[in-house]
Amino acid sequence: MSGPVSLDLSPGAGIVLDDVEWRVERQEPHLGRVQMVRADGVRQRVTLRFLVNHPRCRPSSCPAAEGASRGRQPAAWSDVRPDKRPLVEQRLAHLMEVECGFRSGDPLRPAPGEPRPEYDPERTTLTARRAAKAAELAALRPEEAKLLLGLAHVGTRTLERWERRRRKYGMVGCADHRWLRQSGGHPSIGEEVREAILAVREETRGHRSRVTGRTREIMIRRYLRETFPDAEIKVPSYDTLLRVWREWFGPGGSRQRYDRSADLPSKHGHVLVTRPGQVVALDTTILPVKVREDVFGEPVSVHLTLALDVYTHSICAFRLTLVSDSSVDVAMVLRDVMLPLPMRAEWGEEMEWPYPGLPAAVVAEFAGHKVAALPFFAPETVTTDHGSVYRNHHLVEVQEAMGCRILPSRVLRPQDKQTVERTFGSSRSLLFEQLPGYTGVDVGDRGADPEGDAVLTIGAMERLIAKWVVKAWQNRRLGEFAPSWDPGGGHSPNSLFAASFAQEGFAMDIPSPESYYQFLPRHHLKRIHRQGVKIKGLWYDAEVLHDGDKHSRRGGKYKQQWVVHREPRDRRMVFFQDPDSHAWHTLRWTGLPPEGDFPPFGDTRVEELLTRVRDAGLKPRSDAELVPVLLEMIGAVDPVSGWPSQMTKAERIRHSREITQARAAAADRPQAPQEAHGEGHTQAEGAPAVVLSWPERAQEAARTLDAHRRQRREEVVSSPPSDPIPLGTGRRSRNLLVLADDDIGDEARHPRNPGPQTAAEE
Repeated sequence: MSGPVSLDLSPGAGIVLDDVEWRVERQEPHLGRVQMVRADGVRQRVTLRFLVNHPRCRPSSCPAAEGASRGRQPAAWSDVRPDKRPLVEQRLAHLMEVECGFRSGDPLRPAPGEPRPEYDPERTTLTARRAAKAAELAALRPEEAKLLLGLAHVGTRTLERWERRRRKYGMVGCADHRWLRQSGGHPSIGEEVREAILAVREETRGHRSRVTGRTREIMIRRYLRETFPDAEIKVPSYDTLLRVWREWFGPGGSRQRYDRSADLPSKHGHVLVTRPGQVVALDTTILPVKVREDVFGEPVSVHLTLALDVYTHSICAFRLTLVSDSSVDVAMVLRDVMLPLPMRAEWGEEMEWPYPGLPAAVVAEFAGHKVAALPFFAPETVTTDHGSVYRNHHLVEVQEAMGCRILPSRVLRPQDKQTVERTFGSSRSLLFEQLPGYTGVDVGDRGADPEGDAVLTIGAMERLIAKWVVKAWQNRRLGEFAPSWDPGGGHSPNSLFAASFAQEGFAMDIPSPESYYQFLPRHHLKRIHRQGVKIKGLWYDAEVLHDGDKHSRRGGKYKQQWVVHREPRDRRMVFFQDPDSHAWHTLRWTGLPPEGDFPPFGDTRVEELLTRVRDAGLKPRSDAELVPVLLEMIGAVDPVSGWPSQMTKAERIRHSREITQARAAAADRPQAPQEAHGEGHTQAEGAPAVVLSWPERAQEAARTLDAHRRQRREEVVSSPPSDPIPLGTGRRSRNLLVLADDDIGDEARHPRNPGPQTAAEE
């Protein structure tokens, strides 16, 4: 029943020749020879033909050849558990039918109807027979295949693996290693030695630095001598202790610091995900496709931030950010998780909300628009890595305001959020590899010119990813990520979310548009000044700040303090909530012109502006003094150095980033804030300014700078200055020979006090 056993001639393998054990030292396959060494050091070189035809040559059962087998003698048929032997016999019968066309393996004892046409060795090849057998086993139901063969799915590679193991180990090679009997263990490891090994393990792993195996052996001997002084305990050898250590605790190739972090789940408990929204994984990676920014058209790399539901594997939200993401970008991603995705004009009806149990009309009525086929919910737990953007105080406040827990992954343990890591890999192979401008996994795999191949803009890439997520990813079969209650069934993210309706129900809690302001960084101020409020170096003001009581009635941690929310992506305005009416008001920067558009700028530009002013020794009396410096930095008013061709790539990306961030902030902001904020707000205050591109951005900066200078000149005098009198007017007035009609004509032609001039005449 055991069949022939192959002879292992790999270096280190043991061979018994005429009842003498030898160890293979070196192979010489080009000469057909093997050099062996005996325990006493005697070496012998023999040919492969000699070993194959020698009647008393067999593999060694000694554990000296630890590389071969499992550190002990090879498994035999008696090692297979009795309840698993019928499964092994069934596997062998299928392999024999593939090999020779007869399940018994003997053409002289054929079963009725053998050989079948698809397994006849005279008319088919071995590869064709394996493909036919794989198709035959795939036609079985998973429950039947698991009952007959021990596996739910058997393919061509599985048949090849069984055949290789059968040729090497005989019939027992078809058995799963879990079907074999347990090892007899190590009789030399008694209770005292076991206690010493566990004590040394705890000491060297949790407290001490990493030590070698020899040091562990000495520590074990010391523990036994000091703990059991009166007992005569025989300590195993170093080789035995090392082998036991590897069997019990593994190879131990990790560092001490990471071993300590691996104990975190055992201390805080494991998380069992059973419903959508229970755990949402957040992560950011560089998009493996070069795209073109919308201002200069330069090929750039953008960052992709994903929010993935761990239970359904649904991509709930994503963001593309130029250069790097910030805490406000991640906060808006969490806000997008709770908001239904609106249908776009080019999307068909098949991409609309399809989940049974909640009609699409009901969701559209609550949301105010048609909703796409993408789950939305309030996350309960958010798991992230230890990046600085995820440990930001602002993002922690946002997650606490949402009512969700923060569950950071262990240090250098990607398996704690392997779902989102594998999602990045799947999206790369399913979508990004097929797009022009793909950069590959590594720099060595990069093409000749991915920047030149980039044709998609950031906006086009966002639309493409959104359509792919709704139409392809949400309907993709999960495979090995099937739920625990139906491991053999086929499921997709959409089907799992629909099944959760019947199991857990669905709480349709759509946040209001004003939640955008709650997700912005907040500043607590003790008082409101006459010129308004100062937020990170800039002054902001509005009439609502000076109406009513000037003392805050707020309690709690920030007692008697005012709260102002800042938009880091667009510093032209901040937001203030009236404590009485709870309406949101927009506070404009005091340096903005009263009319017209002003180029957007963010936190980075403000810090650069204040640094430049401070280095120049300037101390402006108001923010209006900062406008000329800021506009020169934003619009590059200088006629030569401000040309796009004269700017560095970093400067161009910085300009593009400000416009992109302002565009994202305008999209996140409620569309009609002047209606929700109450009366007293004009369109210029509530609505975002038009986002301009280059060269319109530079032209708008130049026009704004001219308007600012004109406004300052007009503020100096009460009335516009008159035109100067013509040359010679004083001499003509004192000359008695000048006719009166000429003087009247001169006065009519050149009046001394003209009326106010328009902006065009000036």
